Parts: sequence; structure tokens; C-alpha cells
Amino acid sequence: MEVDLIASSARSVTVLGCTGSIGRSTMALLEAAAPGRFTVRALVAGRDVATLAAQARAHRAEFAVVADEGSYAALKDALAGTGIEVAAGADAVTEAASRPADWTMAAIVGAVGLRSTLAALRRGGTLALANKESLVCAGRLVLDLAADSGATLLPVDSEHNAIFQALDPRDPRVIEKIILTASGGPFRDSTRAEMAAATPEQAVRHPVWSMGAKISVDSATMFNKGLEMIEAARLFPVTPAQIEVLIHRQSAVHGMVQYSDGSLLAQLGSPDMRTPIAHCLAWPARMQVDVPRLDLAALGRLDFAAPDPERFPALRLAREALAVEGGAPCVLNAANEVAVGLFLDKRLGFLDIASVVEDTMVAHAGAEATDLASVLELDRAARHTATGFAARRAAA
Repeated sequence: MEVDLIASSARSVTVLGCTGSIGRSTMALLEAAAPGRFTVRALVAGRDVATLAAQARAHRAEFAVVADEGSYAALKDALAGTGIEVAAGADAVTEAASRPADWTMAAIVGAVGLRSTLAALRRGGTLALANKESLVCAGRLVLDLAADSGATLLPVDSEHNAIFQALDPRDPRVIEKIILTASGGPFRDSTRAEMAAATPEQAVRHPVWSMGAKISVDSATMFNKGLEMIEAARLFPVTPAQIEVLIHRQSAVHGMVQYSDGSLLAQLGSPDMRTPIAHCLAWPARMQVDVPRLDLAALGRLDFAAPDPERFPALRLAREALAVEGGAPCVLNAANEVAVGLFLDKRLGFLDIASVVEDTMVAHAGAEATDLASVLELDRAARHTATGFAARRAAA
């Protein structure tokens, strides 16, 4: 894969979550770039020591961190003699995010990525945000910190990156609405009865994208789109009422912006996450990336449909969380993470995911989350509540 960066100077890079799906794609782009275009400051992984060590060696990283403290010895042994600094644990993850770098990829999945996201923003530079949970749980904190530090926040999610490319920020008053597209996931044609019997193996079998297990289940429930609606309300100068979701089977159109003169601008491309990552990595320039080109003639058609609210209640719950604001988005995210984890462990039914989220939102109605401590406490409390509701459903 050949990559040519059209830019004038080298960039120092940190990748948080380097062994996950987004992280691996980011590392592939860095590897294919012209020599000297990028230098790797720090790499952070959860517990995949073998991949982390191989990446750190290949890119001559300065600092390699594994979040799992029990994996420290293995990482130290794997990088012995390289001169690469090694550390482990939550504090080390935050330290890696805090070290100077021109560009940081925030791709640690889930609310656990919040601390490192905030640490990276605090030192400024450019943050490519693939951890949507940070904006969902602590949107005001993230945006205020970015403004205070002068950091540039770039959206990596294909839908938000598409909106970012199609949106003219000069006058928000001319924006009528933004449209996020969704493939509909593996159950887009399934009945409620079929969804009730769905297994984790079926739920992670996405019809278009290749993703990790958690986000694949989120796609199947459409909670990913609900989280993206909340994220879009934080990122772009629109109200929740101006955010629309459409099912788009071909996953060729990733996002659209409707303007007051009737123009509808769309960003299209093959369903390959290297494209939005490359857009963020090179921004404000562009990269030549060897991804499949979208062949509209071969594709032949573009289909769109409104999502079914009965089969996909996640969208309603996300809109309710946006309407209430306060701590509601944090509760929604925490409950969903718990429910998805239990479903993947085969301890909860597929349709019970949304039910557990809704029960937890009701239980924590009116909760507030105004600073990092209160966000983390609400996240903890909501997880505890969701675990209890899930256990009762599993026992019923």
C-alpha cells in the first residue's frame, strides 16, 4: 500500500489504542508513508503485547504502554535492547497521552478512553477522535478543554468525518440539517422475533464494515448511530432536531449536509476506515492512499430508508438523552457498554440490550455530570445499575 503525504513537514504522532481496528489502520497508513513524514512518539494498547511490541519496533516508537499492568513484564521483555521506554497501567496511559506530539489518534474504545482523550487535549496539538464515548459522556468538558488549549479536534468516525468535509462552517444559519447514514447492520431485514433469538456470532457479522466486537454489536442495535447523533450535536453547529439518520445499504454515502438553498452535499467513498483516518492524518492537506475506489457505475444504485423505530429503539433513547442532556448521555453509554458486554458473554438477550439501557436511564433520571469526577462517578453508578437490571432480565 503506497501512501504519499502532501505536506510540508514531518509530524510527530501518538496512537492511543494502536492494536484495535482503528489503531491498526492508522499504523498501516504510517508504515506506508514516505520515510521521515511521521515520527512515532507513543503507542498505547490494552493488553495485546505482541502486536504493540511489533508496532513499536517497526516504527521506532519512543514510548510503549500497555494498559494491563499484568502485561508489563511481557512488554519489557519483548522490547528489551531496543531503547524504547516501557510502562503499564492507567497512569502510564495518561502519561503517554500527555507527552508532546503534533497529532494524536484517540482510539481507545469505550468510556475508559476519556482520561487519555482529555490528557491529549490538555497539551494542545491535533486530536483525531475515534473514541465517540468521550464526547457522549463528557461533551462539554472535551469541547471546553479543546478551546482552552487551542487543540484541533478532528472526527474520525466515517459519518462525522463526512459531515466535516461537506459542512461549510462560515454561517451555521444556512445549514438546514445533517444526515448520518447507517448500513442497518446484520439485522436490518430481521423480524423482532429473529432479533430476540440473535447470537453474538450473528450480531458481529456486519454486512459491510470490518470492526471490533463491541462496535459491531452497536451497529446491530443501532446504538452506534444513537451515540453518533449525540456526538454530532457536540461537534457541529446544529440542534438535535437538525440531525437525521437514514439506512443506506450500500455504505457508499457516509454523510450529507442539507443547505437552505436546497443543495444537498454528500461525501462518498468505499467503506474503508483508512479514508477518514487519512483525511485526519493529513489535514488540512490530503494523502494518496491505496484504498478501493468507489465505482458508481458498478454499484448501480443508492438506496435510502428511514430506520424502523420499533426494531431499533436505540435511536429514540439517544434522542431522549439529548433532549434531557445533563448526565443522561453518560448513563446511556455506560448502560449500553455493560449490556453489550453481557450479550457478548451470552448472559443477556439481544433485545434486552435496549431494555437495560432504558431501565437504567429511568433509574438515573435527572442525574448531572459537570466535571470529570462527577462524570466518572455517574458512569460507575450507571454501570452498577445496568448490571442489576441485566441480571434480573437474565433470571426472568
